[in-house]
This record gives sequence, C-alpha cells and structure tokens, in this order.
Amino acid sequence: MGEGVFLKVNINPENPKWELCVKRIEDLYKRDDDIRSPFNRDYNRILHCTAYRRLKHKTQVFFAPTNDHICTRIEHVNHVAAVSYTIARYLGLNTELTNAIAIGHDLGHAPFGHAGESIIKEIVGRELNETFWHEKNSLWFVDRCETLEDPSGYHKNLNLTYAVRDGIVCHCGEVEENSIHPRDDSLDLLAIKEPSQYHPFTWEGCVVKIADKIAYLGRDVEDAITLKILTGSQVRELVSIVRPFGKKRIKQLNNTVVMHEFIIDLCKHSSPEDGIKISDNALHLMNSLKEFNYRNIYHHPRLNGYRDYAKLIINLVYETLMGFYQKEKTLKQLKRYSNIYPTLAGIFSEWLLKYAGIEGRASHFQNAILYDLNQQKDYCRAILDFISGMTDMFAIKIFDEIISF
Repeated sequence: MGEGVFLKVNINPENPKWELCVKRIEDLYKRDDDIRSPFNRDYNRILHCTAYRRLKHKTQVFFAPTNDHICTRIEHVNHVAAVSYTIARYLGLNTELTNAIAIGHDLGHAPFGHAGESIIKEIVGRELNETFWHEKNSLWFVDRCETLEDPSGYHKNLNLTYAVRDGIVCHCGEVEENSIHPRDDSLDLLAIKEPSQYHPFTWEGCVVKIADKIAYLGRDVEDAITLKILTGSQVRELVSIVRPFGKKRIKQLNNTVVMHEFIIDLCKHSSPEDGIKISDNALHLMNSLKEFNYRNIYHHPRLNGYRDYAKLIINLVYETLMGFYQKEKTLKQLKRYSNIYPTLAGIFSEWLLKYAGIEGRASHFQNAILYDLNQQKDYCRAILDFISGMTDMFAIKIFDEIISF
C-alpha cells in the first residue's frame, strides 16, 4: 500500500497551485498571532456559520425528525470528513483542506433532502428559466449568503479560499471510472453549468468527491434496516453482494464494514500516476450498492408520501411569499401580515433587510447585496434562497403557521 505517495503533490506552499488555492475573493482580516493555515481558517469559518448548524435538522435520505438514530445531513458531512481525513492522512495529502471541503460540501442543501432539491429545481426552472443543483447552491451559500462577524462586529461573507470553494462545487457526480485526476486549469467556479462538469482542482478535492460516495452507501443501508424499509431477503441479497468483495471476511453488513473495505481498497490502488483510484472489484461493488439502494430504498413506496408532503410545504411557502410582492413596498406588505404570519413575515423581512439594498438595512451588514426588490426575478430568487436554507422542521413550522386559523 502506498503510504505517503502523494506527499510531493499535496497542496502546500511548495506546490505550484498553492497561490491560487489560497486565493480569496477579497482580503480577509488577519490577526498577528493567528496560528492557523488558510484552510484551517476556512474550516473554522464554516464550522461557526449558521448554515452548518442547520444541517443537523435537514434530511439526508429518511425524514425522521424524532428519531435520533437516523442519519441527518450534519452526520453525513462529518462522515465524509472522517473518511476523507483517513484517506488523505495515509496518502500524504493536506488533511486541513479535505476537512474544510468535507464539512462545507452540503451547506445550503435544500430541506427534505433530494426530494426538496427536486421541488426547488422545478420552481427555478419554471420561474427563472435556470437550473438548480445542490453543489451550485452550496457554492452560492458560502460565497454570497453565509456571513460571520469580524472583530469589529461587521457581518461579512465567509470569503473562503479557491481550493475549498472548488472542492465544494465539484464534490458531486457519480464515480463512473476507477480513478479521478484533478484538472490542471483554474476556472471561474460560478460559470460551472452542471453537476460533474469538471473534476476538482486538487487531489484533496478528488478524495472528498469519492469519500462522499463511500460515506453514504453503507449508512443509507443501515438506516433502511433500522426503519424496516428492507425485508430479510433483501438484507441477505445485500450480504451476498458485499461478501465476495471482502473475500468472505465480511460476516456482518454495516456502515463501518462497507467504509473500511472501500477506504483500504482506495489507499491500496491510488498514486499520483494512477489517480485517486479504486479497483475494478470496488467499482463494481459501489455500482451494485447504488443500484440496490435505488431499487429498494430511494424509490420505496413508503417515501412517496414524504415527497408529496415536502412538495406541498415548499410550494405553499413559495406561493405565500410571492403573494406579498409589491416591489419596493414589499417590506410594508410583510409588516401588514406580521400579525397573521409572525414567524414567516418577520424572519423573511430580516432576510430581505440583510440581502437587499433597501432603506432600513443595518450598518453592521457589510455582506454582498443580492437582490433588487424592483425586479420580480430577484424577489423570486430571494424566496428560493430563503427556502433552500431552511431546516425541515422550520419549513414545517412555517407551513403550520400558514394553514392555521
């Protein structure tokens, strides 16, 4: 196995890509006694932002807000961080960079998991004639929506490094080939038009891309068993799929077993020449598990009602907020309805005050201005940004407020 084989190509000050990788959209304040690297600063900036906190109440696959043992979005990003760290540390890559990409890769993910993402995608296509995909939205959130207070008390955007932003927007897409190599050229990340259009710019980003798949496949199976989505015969089918890969060493199917087998296989076969690579057998297993999960889990009839419920909630919240639109008088209209919809009208007004350049915007908000309320499409975008940042439970709370009398 190739321990440390990527030491000469990891992202460090000697790497030709270093200066571009640590470049930020604008200068970030500095402390004379700061002991952190640029990527460690990014990790902390993500860790302390509100979008990261909200991941704990966002669906991963199964909507189970009262079940503490079902994976949520925040658990998933930490699983990805753990898998990425193990791989990067062994191979000799920059673990601070993989950690920052991993915990940030799903910021701004829609409520209700991929069901919510599909619903918002429909609205975006219909209303804005654009596409919506969660990697792009994650980049939008870390670039433009999320803020932190600086030492002077001003709210400013996260302003992450290029390498972390790149790893976030390029993290998804199915792994159809055995190996991934980073691309050589930099590009305007906001110009990326579709998922998996480009490989990441760094080896570390490539690790996170594969770790994302390694982290969710086994955990989704565990949750399906816990919720009795899978029958006994289906569990036995799963064991028969996995067992040959482990050369009959696998006696129990669980997430740690699946992750371990993939991690060891990847570390064994990866090198700067061959790429971040898994064997033919591992790729076959990954594809077999994905096919099984789609056939027996992701499209299970028990999830249909959940999807319908999510669609009802998101569409009603969107339509209700659109009904308040009166160009520059929208805030006054929201105030009129604050006695009927106190949470929705109040918090959405705060969103507009922070992100639209309108009278009444607090001076401590020095983040980017995103919307012109005289443009209906901008107002539509404000609603969709607001909804995509919601947790499942907050969206349900707003829905209950709208339908209550």
